[in-house]
Amino acid sequence: MSNKKSVKRQKVLAVILAGRYDFGRCPVAMRLPTALWPLGGKPVLQRLLTSLAKQGVERTVICSNCDSSLLEDSIHSDSPLEMKFLEEQLPVGTAGCIRDAAVHEEDTLIVVFPASIVCPPNVDDLIKAHRDSKADLTVMFNPGDGNGSFLGEPASIYVCESGILKYMPKEGYLDIKEGLIPAMLRAGKTVHAVTLPNHAGNFRDRQGYLFAIEGYFENTQKVDEDLGFCKADDSQDLWVASDATVEAGARVFGPVTVMDRARVSEGALIFGPAMIGCDVNIGRDSIVINSVLWDGTTVGPNCRIRQSLIDYNVTVSGGTVVEEKALPFKPKVGLAGLFGCASVIAKNGITGFQQALRPQFGKTNKILPDWVQTHKTKIIPSCAICILAIVFLWSYWPGLKKLWDVWRLSDEYSSGILVPFLAAYILWVRRKDIAQCRIGLSIWGLFAYVAAHGLRIFGLYFGYSSAENLSIVLSISALVLFLFGWQFLRKVSTVLLFLCLMLPWPTRVQAAVAVPLQGWATSSAVFCLEMMGYGVIQEGNVIHINETTIAVAEACNGLRMVTAFFVISALVVMLVRRAWWIKFIVLISSLPVALLCNTVRLTITSLAFTVLKGEYWVKIFHNFGGYAMMPLAIIVVVAELWVLVKLTTLPVEEDTIIIARQKR
Repeated sequence: MSNKKSVKRQKVLAVILAGRYDFGRCPVAMRLPTALWPLGGKPVLQRLLTSLAKQGVERTVICSNCDSSLLEDSIHSDSPLEMKFLEEQLPVGTAGCIRDAAVHEEDTLIVVFPASIVCPPNVDDLIKAHRDSKADLTVMFNPGDGNGSFLGEPASIYVCESGILKYMPKEGYLDIKEGLIPAMLRAGKTVHAVTLPNHAGNFRDRQGYLFAIEGYFENTQKVDEDLGFCKADDSQDLWVASDATVEAGARVFGPVTVMDRARVSEGALIFGPAMIGCDVNIGRDSIVINSVLWDGTTVGPNCRIRQSLIDYNVTVSGGTVVEEKALPFKPKVGLAGLFGCASVIAKNGITGFQQALRPQFGKTNKILPDWVQTHKTKIIPSCAICILAIVFLWSYWPGLKKLWDVWRLSDEYSSGILVPFLAAYILWVRRKDIAQCRIGLSIWGLFAYVAAHGLRIFGLYFGYSSAENLSIVLSISALVLFLFGWQFLRKVSTVLLFLCLMLPWPTRVQAAVAVPLQGWATSSAVFCLEMMGYGVIQEGNVIHINETTIAVAEACNGLRMVTAFFVISALVVMLVRRAWWIKFIVLISSLPVALLCNTVRLTITSLAFTVLKGEYWVKIFHNFGGYAMMPLAIIVVVAELWVLVKLTTLPVEEDTIIIARQKR
């Protein structure tokens, strides 16, 4: 009770960082956010919220990326804890989440937790460590090897005052380690590191999850009370639910929990730490070692599962060996209907399909007014296009809205908003050439449209936003094929390919190139400054010129230049009439041209920052420098085309003309 009152006396806001789906690291995390991974039948996020409520915390903000509705629907808590779900459409970083969660807070103590945590420390202990350190920001670390006094891995737990918000930009991406802490240190503020007495059990993948489960068993004194419905056999560290079955011939070496309605067959062998979920069935003579089996899992006979995570409702066939893996649930998709339609089309042909519909068209013509029948060759196609456009917009409206937010909020992809208008301009310029195409309805466009929506469903189900975005362009191409036919599609295929430039890059691709581009931009700017005779010192992505320090942020890595210049180069290539290989050279050269222009911008900006004083003028010059590079890019592309034409065009041989004057 004393702990609860002490926390309530503080004006405390708990910020929980739920992150997003974890692509590439763990297949189960690609399907289900780690915040919803279970511990004793409940998601770890729900256990964290229950723990905070018991300790007297009254308000919490849960920050996530594009899955807040899933988190909100999965959490069932009767505690009086006030929960607010904050969904970030774009990655804003750890410090950016804190800023957005506490934007209106004043004189508030902010305690930050990761959502994927098994053994959260006591809030009072965290606040006390922060007060004792007299720091503006306290960073918590898990204990390392030894007696626990050495720093281990970061626990992703922070304690800070709301006053640090003034050291954060009002919007955009901001990381704690690379962004907030350097800004605070430059302002003379203090940052303190504290080692937790026990591992917090924070995890991001299968290995971390299994390690956190092991720490949970070691640090929790009464697991049976925590699980609620289990009874403990203290001699074996075995907790078995009242309606679970462990047959007499099965051997279990704890710590192990066996949940409701689970069954461990005769001859099975389980080595802890392990958790067997509800309705799990472990077959005869199977071995489970240091693994977690979620609800509904079926393990056949003579299986071996070691240091693995088995997803919900997964069936492991008999005799299977699973070692150090995470097995995700893969739903079976029925394709009988699709294959049936394809077989009918293949058997009767598209012509037969159209002939079958012709009587219906005849009945429709009889009920149409005379003026419609007179102009039906123009009216009906126009109405069909309008209806399909409305259906397309209705279907993809959420995705188009997200794409608009990306264009509006992301500097890297702000040029994407121009791509649809530029594509329309290219079609207008080519209208005479396109009008010569033979137009005809193609039923294959419907199948292509279904396939595009299948890709969209795949992206929505597994959390691949890039697949959902790509399906927009593929759906447009499918509709073009359906309404106008193959010849028209081939004629406008380059324009449809140009539309792909409006889509943001996949997250993994952007993450892989952002850091190297940032380092290259910094090094190239330092090289230019040194060639100009300035005394420059480079520390990571920070440039020191005399007494001026310039930090090259991630937004200045040149990715914005690359995307914008590629759009410009593609537009020029599609408008000019040149040989294909000349266009290819111009298109490929947009990458070095963009990096060169970004280096020029950083060099000039660094020199300007040594003269300009004041945040207002610095911001104005920084933004102006980015816009000034666009005319430079156009000049470079046009000059490149001119040089290539001069180098590759042979001189025209002219016939000698003899002019003679006759004497009169």
